[in-house]
Amino acid sequence: MANRIFILGSAIIAISLCLSVAQFRDRGRFRFSESDSGPLVRTEGGELVNENTVRTARETAPHSVDWPGWTNAPGFDRDVFTFARVIFKSAPGRPSWLGWINDYPDGDLNLSYRLQQLTSLRVNPDGRVLKLTDAALVDYPFIFMSHPERMELNEDEVRALRGYLLNGGALMADDFWGDRDWAGFESVMKRVLPGRDWSELPIEHPIFHCVFDLHGPINSLQVPTLQRWRRDYDPTNPQSPASGFRGRGSEQMHVRTWLDDKQRIMVVATHNTDNGDGWEREGENEVYFQQFSEPRAYPLAINIVFYLMTH
Repeated sequence: MANRIFILGSAIIAISLCLSVAQFRDRGRFRFSESDSGPLVRTEGGELVNENTVRTARETAPHSVDWPGWTNAPGFDRDVFTFARVIFKSAPGRPSWLGWINDYPDGDLNLSYRLQQLTSLRVNPDGRVLKLTDAALVDYPFIFMSHPERMELNEDEVRALRGYLLNGGALMADDFWGDRDWAGFESVMKRVLPGRDWSELPIEHPIFHCVFDLHGPINSLQVPTLQRWRRDYDPTNPQSPASGFRGRGSEQMHVRTWLDDKQRIMVVATHNTDNGDGWEREGENEVYFQQFSEPRAYPLAINIVFYLMTH
């Protein structure tokens, strides 16, 4: 994880939240297919992606907000922070956009843009998409998984993820809801590092305060999926929850971690929240942006990236 050394030196954050420059675009509903399977899978915007050849989020047409790219200083291409998304297979029976590709590519590109815009981090404008067995995995100290509840890893992938985590890598898992989803994710992760126990992070933990000073309770950071929020949220009811019922155990947001033997966070799981939608959908609904993207999804993600890259 040599890249982390450079990132540590440049990760002093100087932020003023100016996210209000977001472009708000109301879009129609996206095209979905019920039978997508790899290596060709479909984004929420209907774009086909080849899991065997895709390398960056920039290669895939966005379906929400199309932020421009940028360049970093010549010769420093490998010394920037890269948002790296993991490609994995999911159990059959659901469309591909409820797997690794959820919120892609917009979530990847939007968060990368905001990190570049709002922090002193120099950020890869294109992101990275890769499988756990890709030899380049060790070049990225931070990896991200969306909808990991039905993830299926073969033995090579299990060994690769185990080695990555034990050698200093960090994983963020997001957007899975309820007890059943948690059990599915946990069962796979127990194969990666048997015997590890999850730690629930209280709001007092430094990860919630290292850049943005986020206040509790934890549920005040919950980000709903935009489509469900549009359907379930009642703006006239101050007690209306951010997210509607999504199965047993889905009401309370959790931030859980796996620690290594030196108490370093190897895995952070944001359960019962959809940070990825907060990044992906920031330009589709102004109220959603103001209530969830700006004060919740982006600040928490920036805190998590900063903390994991400096600890």
